[in-house]
Amino acid sequence: MKKNKNYKKLKKMINKSKTVFFMNHKNLDLDAIGSSIGMYSILEDMKKECFIIVDDEEHEKGVGKILKEVEGVYNIISSKDLPVFLNKHPKKNLLIILDTNKNELLQNKDALEYFENIAVIDHHKIDKDTIDAKLIINEEISSTCEMVLELANYFEKKFKPYVCTLLLAGITLDTNNFSLKTDSNTFYAAYTLTAYGASVNKVQYLLKQDLETYAERQKLLSNVELKNGIAIAKGSPYIIYRKEDLARIADTLLYFNDVEVSFVLGKINKEDVALSARSLGNKDISKTLERLKGGGDSRTGAAVFKNKKISEAEDLLENALKGGK
Repeated sequence: MKKNKNYKKLKKMINKSKTVFFMNHKNLDLDAIGSSIGMYSILEDMKKECFIIVDDEEHEKGVGKILKEVEGVYNIISSKDLPVFLNKHPKKNLLIILDTNKNELLQNKDALEYFENIAVIDHHKIDKDTIDAKLIINEEISSTCEMVLELANYFEKKFKPYVCTLLLAGITLDTNNFSLKTDSNTFYAAYTLTAYGASVNKVQYLLKQDLETYAERQKLLSNVELKNGIAIAKGSPYIIYRKEDLARIADTLLYFNDVEVSFVLGKINKEDVALSARSLGNKDISKTLERLKGGGDSRTGAAVFKNKKISEAEDLLENALKGGK
């Protein structure tokens, strides 16, 4: 009942708007860009003028491929150009945030100031740092792409094969090939998308990795400590890692015997260390992440340690696991 009520409220917000903008988290992944293009397609049929805000200067391979393919097909803008595209009537503008609900993780949190009407569609845990929005649609579900497919059913929208492929890629990424956060609804979503023409071969193409990057991940897996079902992996202090690489390592660790929870630490620039966390579901990692001022839900999440060495970040993690602040 609550889900349908939220869907009805979202439809009302959309109907009252003329111009709709979509924004995701920094370091776009396939779930973020896929869900934005999915929602864009729904609203396009409703004769709304749509824009996707992308400020990232570098992209992971799959996202980069998509952005190149859709250039000229979808309106993709930078937040610095946002004022040019806003409707002159403020109440006619709507911002829909997908795949995050935190200010600090947005492509540009300052862009929120332009909008009176904001809706959030996300599958990550809501907490005290969640964006103040008129509507938040939040489900503990595999991915935002799966949520968008449910919304498409409500709006009676049937996606074209290309969009189906992007949604399937987002689901595949966020479930680590359907091994995490997956239930019968997730498999049905995948079935539906393939029935509508999603290309499994194209999904594999979008998920392809660099051999060099894969080799670096394997090196990181050699530095793992396992205790009481918790695996902690630490990257080299001399290597800069991408957040998505740390996330994939955390996913991989869950495949090993006796690992219920995984934490992966690595430098993401010269000053800061990032943490990626995963759980099979028997142990809730959300409290640990909250103590570290990170975000996520019971099974997946992340945190960033500003101006810290990896050893210092590890100490903070160990303290949080013991219940400290």
